[in-house]
Amino acid sequence: MSVADWYSRKGLALFTDLYELTMIAGYWREGRANVPACFEYFFRSLPPHAGFAVAAGLGPFLDYLENLRFEEDDLSYLRSLKLFDGDFLDFLRDFRPTCSVRAVAEGTVVFPQMPLVQVEGPILAAQLVETALLNMLNFATLIATKTARICLAADGEPVLEFGLRRAHGPDGGLSGSRAAYIGGCVSTSNVLAGKVYGIPVAGTQAHSWVMSFPSELEAFRCFAHRYPERCVLLVDTYDTILSGVPNAITVFKELHGEGYRTRPAIRLDSGDLAKLSKIAHEMMRDAGFDDPLIVGSNDLDEDLIADLKRQGAKINAWGVGTHLITAYDCPALGGVYKLVALCENGQWQPRIKVSANMEKATEPGRKRVVRYYDKAGHPLGDVMYQDSESWAESGVIVGRRRSQPHLRRRLNNAARAEELLQTVFERGRRVTDPPPINEIQQRARDQIASLPEEFTRLRNPEIYRVILSQATGDLKEEMLEKPELM
Repeated sequence: MSVADWYSRKGLALFTDLYELTMIAGYWREGRANVPACFEYFFRSLPPHAGFAVAAGLGPFLDYLENLRFEEDDLSYLRSLKLFDGDFLDFLRDFRPTCSVRAVAEGTVVFPQMPLVQVEGPILAAQLVETALLNMLNFATLIATKTARICLAADGEPVLEFGLRRAHGPDGGLSGSRAAYIGGCVSTSNVLAGKVYGIPVAGTQAHSWVMSFPSELEAFRCFAHRYPERCVLLVDTYDTILSGVPNAITVFKELHGEGYRTRPAIRLDSGDLAKLSKIAHEMMRDAGFDDPLIVGSNDLDEDLIADLKRQGAKINAWGVGTHLITAYDCPALGGVYKLVALCENGQWQPRIKVSANMEKATEPGRKRVVRYYDKAGHPLGDVMYQDSESWAESGVIVGRRRSQPHLRRRLNNAARAEELLQTVFERGRRVTDPPPINEIQQRARDQIASLPEEFTRLRNPEIYRVILSQATGDLKEEMLEKPELM
């Protein structure tokens, strides 16, 4: 089953907030359904202590968009609400979204306020997809970002995603596993995610397996002989040091004696992980196993992993569940979807949302986002240009502050430029095949590796520069004075 099949068969046309439907019914009744509009998706702030985010969720959104249809049972339900005219529901029967989408590639490191997705098309269609886009990108970007921080703490050691049983419902588990893999996990325990997305699956056994046998040793033997090439033994059911590790050693010696070259592997899921891992490692080394795999689990997050490594823990693989799949310290990413331009009488007109809080004032106009890099390939900052503007490729890049557009900001010593928003969907169809998920994961790894260390540290990261071009700054400053006249 392809990802597109998964989303099309779910019937997601009504996966939206009611006000999207009442608004599009209003556009249709007022004869404004086909007014060209441009909306942009961005988030306002990073999760706590994060210096960057990892863009994720675009692939599922494009699958949703390409397969967006109102089925007869959808229309019957809408009719039962007694909110919509019959002729409008007849219109929805044949509705197809003819939008175009420009977006930042999944796996790109991204920052607050920069547009990640731009949806352009008839206002009825562009408005309708708002809720689904926010749902799919906010959650996925949040989980990919949390995972990336956990993987940074693990410092190159494998992170296994164990979050399904604590995820927020079935789709929170499925989309969370996909996002976690993009963020850097090497595998998931979620078998459906393995099937739908092609993510490697991995797991060990539960304490109930060990407890169901007459002895721990028998439980280990049975599991090892059933899965000799993928055997990780859970050693903390009774006593990790007095029975669990010795019994695991016995079983791995037996496997080696039978000709299997299985790497001895255990999992620690409770207790003092730093102390137990050191003792277990020494015991396994003394038994002749020079390179044992010790998987640590039990409510881990990036801070605990970093602390365990500071203590010299001998854990060399990390099973992370609850704190990863729920983004435990940040329950939601504040992504928004705002109208930035309308095409009236054949001319694009910028739009702005004004707020007493200047950080919430939006950036007007259809924009392009350009990322500048230094000679070493490190990102220097991003600039939001108007769609019709040209831009410098290198040198000193002069722009404006977002919240104070009359003030200048500079990016010095730019060596090259990259336009981030690329067309991925045009007039209702993808323009390219979706990339394999392992390529998205590799992009994320490469992007994170390109960041200077001050943006990837776990505490007090540097703030990345996202600024306005001079033209965008002038436009924003003018519109802030008289927004209703623009």
